[in-house]
Amino acid sequence: MNDAVGKKNLKLARTLVLVAVAMFGFGYALVPLYDVLCEWKWIERDRPDDIKKVPEVAYKVDMDREISVEFMTILNESTSMEFHAEKKQLKVHPGQYYTVNFYAENKTDKEMQARAIASFSPAVISSYFEKIECFCFSEQTFKPRETKTLPMRFVINPEIPEQYKTITLSYTFFDNTEKSVKK
Repeated sequence: MNDAVGKKNLKLARTLVLVAVAMFGFGYALVPLYDVLCEWKWIERDRPDDIKKVPEVAYKVDMDREISVEFMTILNESTSMEFHAEKKQLKVHPGQYYTVNFYAENKTDKEMQARAIASFSPAVISSYFEKIECFCFSEQTFKPRETKTLPMRFVINPEIPEQYKTITLSYTFFDNTEKSVKK
């Protein structure tokens, strides 16, 4: 009976080692898998190093389609600002250009360097959401207690698939003052 228990324990140990090796291999394979998905534009995000500024082109406006664009504004927990969009939601026609103003205020008595990072939901939408002008293209400098109007001009490419009826554009402002001072 001891021999049978020993064989079962050995089999269990081998199985556990194989599971651990398989888990390590899967985790290791996630990095190239993520790169492949990003290359195929299944997952795409705006980042400071690859923000897409596009020239204004004349699209044929699709007046038969209406897409709801929702604007969300978020502050990083260490960012002492007030930040909001002039509109929470806008109904747009693909191919037509729109400008939406955002408002930001430095709530401190010190000069601040801040950067807005955009993200989209669903993420694939970023391929069709074209920004011509945006405060997110560069770092913003705010004097103490300064309030700024920050325009964002955009168009939704008319090639956007029919299934997308709502887009959420979220901007998060980060205080980069410490990083800017160290440069």
